[in-house]
Amino acid sequence: MSLLSKITDPVSGLWRRLFRGTRLVRHSSDWPRFVGDDWPERIMHETVTDLLHEKQGRAIARWTLANGPHRLIAFLKRHYRLPFLHGLLATLFPRHAWSPGMQEWQHVAWAKREGFAVPRPLAAGQFVGPWFRLQGFLATEELTGMRPLHLAVPLAQQRMDAPAFARWKRSLIVELARIARELHLRRVFHKDLYFCHFYIDEAFTYRPPESWLNRVVMIDLHRMARHTGLFIWFQVKDIAQFLYSSEVPGVTARDRLRFWRLYGGPNWLRPLIRWKWKLYRRHSEHKKRRIA
Repeated sequence: MSLLSKITDPVSGLWRRLFRGTRLVRHSSDWPRFVGDDWPERIMHETVTDLLHEKQGRAIARWTLANGPHRLIAFLKRHYRLPFLHGLLATLFPRHAWSPGMQEWQHVAWAKREGFAVPRPLAAGQFVGPWFRLQGFLATEELTGMRPLHLAVPLAQQRMDAPAFARWKRSLIVELARIARELHLRRVFHKDLYFCHFYIDEAFTYRPPESWLNRVVMIDLHRMARHTGLFIWFQVKDIAQFLYSSEVPGVTARDRLRFWRLYGGPNWLRPLIRWKWKLYRRHSEHKKRRIA
């Protein structure tokens, strides 16, 4: 079951989408001040090379924008080649989000309404046609001064003495378990619930905040979805992904057990999670051997 709502904008006729193409965009109120009013015509062709990562028809890069003394740093995800089937569906049913960028825009909006800490969305869009072509993009504000957990936890271990680090971890685990529990109580699953998709302020690697509540930012919500039928399977995958990705310096078996207890999952689920966790590890080791 999807979290996506229907797109309410007036849409063009089928023949226009098929022969000429159309576009649908969303943006924050301040976005045009940094990119100009004609940004929809340029967004897929702008040269953005900072921290550029390209793979299989998509590109992600950091885009630093300026408006006088004001600066805006965005991460821009662009999908240049999307499956033909998605282009066909976008042509026939234009009131739905078919591009990953527009889907993630709606997922971020849902998560924000539900009280989760997420990056600020800046702009998103999908370009439909001509002839069943589909492209899309998403721009989110950079989490400046923040670190992903797989880097932040080892960093905190280096910067704190052992008792302080143990207290730091205990307080952080409370928030991580809360986030996972609140998602799953809604039967919503991240589907990429890895350590690298949680960010904290680097200042907190020296000392924790007074409260971690909403101080952990969750990113990469493109695959997020609600499942009410087979939710156990997606619950197992989410938790197994999280525990597998927690295999970083500073995280112990005791920490994972504390997370599980605070998460409040049933004990009969543990063997399934452990099995899936081992599969993720085995797949990762196989991939490393293949690359080597």
